[in-house]
This record gives sequence, C-alpha cells and structure tokens, in this order.
Amino acid sequence: METKLREFGRLICRIAAGAFMNREEAREAYRQVIQNEQPELQQGAFLMAHITRGPSTEELAGAWDALDRYDTSKLVYTGSGIVCDIVGTGSDSLKTVNCSSPASLIAAAAGLTVAKKGARLVTGVSGASDIFEILGIDLQASLADAQKALHECGICYLPGEAFLQQGWARLIRTMRFTSAFNIVGPLTRPCGDTSHIVIGAYSPEICDQLIDILKEIDMKGAIAPFGRVTGRPETEGMDEFSLCGPTRVTELKNGKISTYEVTPRDFGCEPCAFEEIQTFPTAAKNAHAIMEVLSGNNKGALASFFCINAAAALYLAQKAADYKEGMEMAQEALFSGKALQKLNLLRKYQGL
Repeated sequence: METKLREFGRLICRIAAGAFMNREEAREAYRQVIQNEQPELQQGAFLMAHITRGPSTEELAGAWDALDRYDTSKLVYTGSGIVCDIVGTGSDSLKTVNCSSPASLIAAAAGLTVAKKGARLVTGVSGASDIFEILGIDLQASLADAQKALHECGICYLPGEAFLQQGWARLIRTMRFTSAFNIVGPLTRPCGDTSHIVIGAYSPEICDQLIDILKEIDMKGAIAPFGRVTGRPETEGMDEFSLCGPTRVTELKNGKISTYEVTPRDFGCEPCAFEEIQTFPTAAKNAHAIMEVLSGNNKGALASFFCINAAAALYLAQKAADYKEGMEMAQEALFSGKALQKLNLLRKYQGL
C-alpha cells in the first residue's frame, strides 16, 4: 500500500510539473480515484493538478475509459431510431437558467428519443438533478424505471447517482471545483444505444476536445456549442447555444469534424439581453421559471432559449434539415403543450 501511495504521489508531482500520461496511464490513475484506492487528499491533489495543467485528449479518453469500464451501469434501448442526449459540462462563466433539462423535454415532445443524463450542482446554482427533483422526478428511481420510461414515453432522466456506481457519484457530492470529470462525466453512456449528443462546454478548447474524444469512442454525431454574449469578452461564455450573441459550434458528422458559428437569427430569433436568461439565485426559482415556460405562461426569451437548444438536437439527429426548421419544430412542441405532457408522462414512470 505504501508503494502505491508513493507512486501516485510521484504521478501528482509529475503532472503538476507539466508531464503527460498516455491513455492507459490515465485510465489507471482515474481508476484508482474512482475506486477510492487513494486517500482523499491525494485524489483531490491529482484532480486539481491535472485540470490546472490542462488534460490532453488522450488523457481524457483514458479518464472516459475508466468511468465507462469501472463505474457506469447500463440500460438498453430496443426501440428504433436515434437516441440522443443533451447535456453541458457546467463550470461556464455565464450562468443561465438550466437549459438542457427543458430542452430535452421539448426535443422529446418533437419526436426525438432522449436519454438525458445529469447531476446535482457542482459550480452553479442548480444542476439538472436539482431541477428534475423539484419538477417531481425521483432521483432514487432504478435504471429499470428509466429504461421503461425511455421505451414508453421517449425520454428518461439518468442522474449520475443512479448509473455511476461509486466513483463520480461519491466525488460530486463533495467536490466544488472543476476537474476532468466535468469534461468526461457528461460523455458517459448509461444508455449504450446513445449515438448522438449535444454537449456544451465552458470554453472553445474544451468543445474541441470533447468532439475529439467522442470521435475516438465512435459517437456517430455530436455538437459542442460555446455560446457568447455580444459585447462581453470572448473568453466569457455558456455551455449551450446562446440567444444573446454568437455561438461557436464544433460538430462531428459522418466521421468528420467542422467548426462554425451560428447566431440567434440562424434559428429565426432576435437576440435578447443576457439578463433575460440569466440564472435565478436558487434552484427553486430556476425550476419555477422552467415550469412557467412549459406551462405556456412565458413565451418570451427564456422559451426561445430552451427551444434553440432543443432545435440543435433535432438538427443533429436529422429530424430537421437545419437549425431554423428545428426551431419551428421545437416551438410547436412547446407551445402546443406537448413538452409539458412529456414531463407529466415522465413523472408517471420516474416520479416521486
């Protein structure tokens, strides 16, 4: 044991000094963290040294291997068609009302099968799990319940605590800093049939790394947005499509990676002020704002913000020919009440 502790300590020092691991070394290091084989002090030091130095794509692929191989329980989808996920890494500098959760409900209401995963807050006001819990979803529901929900109503919610067996679920309960898990955690595939993902990130560089990793692990289609606010520094952004300015997009399609920029007008929308989509101070207020949109009581900027992110998933999964058509589909699903119906149906299978 003392030898293992010292070896891991030396690894921490090497990483802090700028050394890089290969994929196998990274997988083994993250396995030891996930399986709690190192003292918490060394785990925290390793995670901070690695994220501060900046993980390579190969290292992140190794971290993903460890999560997928040693920590992820799986459900199976036997239906037809594409299964998509909509998620963000968090840790972005511009905090908005939770977007991926309502966007997932809207996309599902428009006909896309969505295996949505998420977790409690790490760096923001509320994570997807905090929101879904307030909306009536039982975070303790079994994977069997989620699997039934996916088959019966075309959407399920997969909190990290339900499918991550020990490591990440343990860590996110106590961590309040960004780590490589913020990057690879959203890439986990508790539904092994998920072939497409919209995954926002907190910087353009991380968007590119995510897409590189997703190509490496054979994801069929992926979009990684970094949204900005016009007039603010380019380094400030959100891990979703922005209604307040341009969004830099990295896309994986047919095995090829491209990078481009879209604006709200590509979705047929007018830009809004950031304050119109900015997070509220509590999870309860964010959940209330989401319900106001789903219930049809708010058809303003927040509704459009949710819809453009649902539209991206519809475009990615080839339900829509482009972002504008995806927006039209998302708005119809929302304003017709179908998205609220999806939430009520989801409560039937995964409710409290």
